[in-house]
Amino acid sequence: MLRPKIPTMPTPAGLAAPPAVVEPTAVVPAAQTPPPVPVAPAPSRPVVQLTPGTVIALVGGGTAVVLVVGAVLVSMLLAVAITGASVAVCAVVLRSLLASDAKRR
Repeated sequence: MLRPKIPTMPTPAGLAAPPAVVEPTAVVPAAQTPPPVPVAPAPSRPVVQLTPGTVIALVGGGTAVVLVVGAVLVSMLLAVAITGASVAVCAVVLRSLLASDAKRR
């Protein structure tokens, strides 16, 4: 019932040509060229110099990033905790209602 159909290989339609014969060619050495003249290396990237103002800006920016990320993580943790507490309260209320309904019958 669930047997896969294996496709058959199609047969070639035309005449198959024999492979072409490749004949080697002779290698002729080129005339000797003088070695290139050494060139001065390109100047490397300029070194970044930190001034007191940029250091204060970097420290301030890093502190701001840490504070913002911390506030976001704490708010997410609080949201999860509040959601868990509210679900627990709902479960206790539903259990109480179902238990009192079963006692009345």
